[in-house]
Amino acid sequence: MVRLAELCFRIGELVLCLISFSVMAADKTQGWSGDSFDRYKEYRYCLSVNVIGFAYSAFQAYDLGYYMGTGKHVIRHHLRWHFNFFTDQALSYLLISASSSAATRVDDWQSNWGKDEFTVMATASIAMSFLAFVAFAASSVISGYNFCNRESI
Repeated sequence: MVRLAELCFRIGELVLCLISFSVMAADKTQGWSGDSFDRYKEYRYCLSVNVIGFAYSAFQAYDLGYYMGTGKHVIRHHLRWHFNFFTDQALSYLLISASSSAATRVDDWQSNWGKDEFTVMATASIAMSFLAFVAFAASSVISGYNFCNRESI
């Protein structure tokens, strides 16, 4: 049951990070303002962390699916439990940091110039990033459980 829950959270992380970085990368406006996400370091930070989270969760979902099918992990190393727990924790903290810094930029933009299509897309991307944080936080709890009970798993 724990493996199935872990797989569901990994797939959720993968989808949410994919949506978040796809929306942020597409956040460019035409016309005289010509705004783009790459002009703001907060948005670039959010995009970068979501790309890393996507890649990590894709590999973890693949590894978990492979394990559920064959009973073996793709990488069989005695420090795998440590790596999973540490990386889940680190990505959780990075996602909440990136999301909150990007949300601060959107709030500043809207208070100075009002709401427009650029900020709406950035807000949607940030919302997905916050949801990805929740999924990574849940995976951190599961990987902590797996780390503490690795002899019985």
